Amino acid sequence: MAERITLTFTLNGKPQTLAVHPMTRLLDMLREDLGLTGTKEGCGEGECGACAVLLDGRVVNSCLIPALQVEGCDLVTIEGLATASGLHPVQAALLAHNGAQCGFCSPGMAISAADLLRRCPNPNHGDVKDALSGNLCRCTGYTKIVEAVQAAARSEA
Repeated sequence: MAERITLTFTLNGKPQTLAVHPMTRLLDMLREDLGLTGTKEGCGEGECGACAVLLDGRVVNSCLIPALQVEGCDLVTIEGLATASGLHPVQAALLAHNGAQCGFCSPGMAISAADLLRRCPNPNHGDVKDALSGNLCRCTGYTKIVEAVQAAARSEA
């Protein structure tokens, strides 16, 4: 059995130290070692976006990232989007506009949308579709999700 390696990183704004096996995926570290089950595994191949997180401000599929890569990094999961004052505008808009049906893709969609709004505060329809292109939804047909992201942008303006 391989030795564990100690990682130090920031998770959802809080310093974190954790020992993991060298071959652990970031997704498994989040769900199994840290109990953060909001990040979902859909495909395990980086195709569906259900496992999207922000790593140093960049959207990544956590099923493809070795946990060792978070050493010294800033990591944000769906649990870290909300603040003490309430839901992130994207999360609130997804709820208000029925942008989540089964909810399985919603964490990854919210992460990707929050990243878009950080980079582009007033996205058009095409910007939203491009930003969400790495996220698959099997329930909604995307219309309500795109509407929710645009509503979130208006609420932040």
